[in-house]
Amino acid sequence: MDYYETLGVAKSATSDEIKKAYRKLALKYHPDKNKGDKAAEEKFKKVSEAYAVLSDAEKKKQYDTYGSTDFHQRYSQEDIFRNFDLNDILKQFGFGMGGGQRSSGFMNGMGGGQQFNSFFGQGGGMGGGCGGGGCHQPEKGQDMTYQITITLDDVLNGSERNISLRKNGQAQQVSVKVPKGIEKGKKLRLKGKGGASRNGGPAGDLYLKVDIAPHPDFERDGDDLIVTRLINYSEACLGAKVEVETLEKKKFAVKVPSGSVNGSKLRIRGYGLPVGPIGERGDLYVKLAVKVPEELSDDQRELVEKLKDVGL
Repeated sequence: MDYYETLGVAKSATSDEIKKAYRKLALKYHPDKNKGDKAAEEKFKKVSEAYAVLSDAEKKKQYDTYGSTDFHQRYSQEDIFRNFDLNDILKQFGFGMGGGQRSSGFMNGMGGGQQFNSFFGQGGGMGGGCGGGGCHQPEKGQDMTYQITITLDDVLNGSERNISLRKNGQAQQVSVKVPKGIEKGKKLRLKGKGGASRNGGPAGDLYLKVDIAPHPDFERDGDDLIVTRLINYSEACLGAKVEVETLEKKKFAVKVPSGSVNGSKLRIRGYGLPVGPIGERGDLYVKLAVKVPEELSDDQRELVEKLKDVGL
């Protein structure tokens, strides 16, 4: 869903405008004001989810950067509501906290703690609420986590991967979109692709934890790439040019300034990795390594001795 559309605000809305819009909708659709109205209850869940994201600067930044689909691959429902205390927020709005056991369980569930599943279902599923009598909702299936190894080319261009998994002793093929710029350790979420529920509830989610295979030429440093080039001592002293090929196979002749030292870095702007799916790219750095020969010919040794005599 579009969080801005859910709250009825523009993407350029200020934090105060977002808060004001949520207050109006939360008071309108709160379950204590709409007892037994499942449509109002679902609406309240959606506006609360939208506010949990748009009121948090970091989550809002991620949502604005990646868009709804990629955002929800990166954030589970529980991640969205972590550190979001609805009880305290509605108190600030002046909303009475009466309503008995149901209201209390609902508020605890929205707080992001151990009772998160009291309204949204275990692990973040959108389960329905129960009355004061305490009915039993179908449990969500178990979430599952697998590791997926991708390449730097996948990080550069994005990709769609078909993964073979074993679930309940059977092979299963799943397809996952790998967004540009993804980092090692991030998880891609496939909703409903986890374990089956034991009593008719929704299936759990499948999380694919990203690992990135080493590249023979490039080292990753955040959104930047580093490639090492060997140069001779004379080239370090006098200057030279080295040929560098980017990850997408574009070639550059990079000037090595005279007096370069071992470990110096030369920058090629905009040829690193993407900063997220729609962000700009980082830079490519050429790291210089001054080559020292293991053995010298007689002529080379004589020349080095002369350099030593003149202070080099």
